[in-house]
Amino acid sequence: MTGRVTLVGGGPGREDLLTVAAVRALGAADVVLYDRLAPHARLAELAPDADLVDVGKRPGHHALPQEEIEALLVAHALAGRNVVRLKGGDPYVFGRGGEEVLACHRAGVPVEVLPGVTSAVAVPGAAGIPLTHRGVSRLFTVVSGHAPLSEEELHHLAGLGGTIVVLMGVNTLPQLAAGLARHGMAAAMPVAIIERGFRCDQRTTVADLAGIVPAAGLAGVAAPAVIVVGEVVRLAHDGDRTAAELMERAAGFAAVVT
Repeated sequence: MTGRVTLVGGGPGREDLLTVAAVRALGAADVVLYDRLAPHARLAELAPDADLVDVGKRPGHHALPQEEIEALLVAHALAGRNVVRLKGGDPYVFGRGGEEVLACHRAGVPVEVLPGVTSAVAVPGAAGIPLTHRGVSRLFTVVSGHAPLSEEELHHLAGLGGTIVVLMGVNTLPQLAAGLARHGMAAAMPVAIIERGFRCDQRTTVADLAGIVPAAGLAGVAAPAVIVVGEVVRLAHDGDRTAAELMERAAGFAAVVT
């Protein structure tokens, strides 16, 4: 008898941000294939009868290539097992969930997708940054920074207005900042980099577009991090101080780290 696959969005890493449906799916799993940024610290408790397999990708190192992960999902399901693929964030937001669903469909394996809280929205919120705000931003765009953007993409982003959220963008931040400036974005546009969202050591670095690259270098910014570009950054709060006040203190490229 063929088993089934459930793609589970684990949210931005905190177990209490798992959905009720996600917890139920884990509790019924025979095998769990989990990612590095998924909430996996207590998987042995959440999935007590499951084999736990780490297939997480790290910068410059993939435990398993994507094609092998898909093959493993299908093989376990065809062997009659109930498989959970636990991902960070949401499976359909740069999570390659679509590829895994297609692999299951091609093999005739039943598959379900349980959405998760995407870090693109949740992590800026944890730093006090609203992605939309009346009179400030009525749209936001989520971009993968895994590879440098093309000139056409940069031109489009620079002219959109609203808020830009970049995931996996620490390594390509210099190209992003230079490209947005080259295509007309104001040098004074505020930028925030939120590292390790929802962890006890969460940290936010704030500077303007002209100064964010050297600021990130001085702060030693590292992945995982979410980058927010837009006027909404000025609305964030650091205790009793607004981000606008922090930006005044930043005075160009000098970063403010909270």
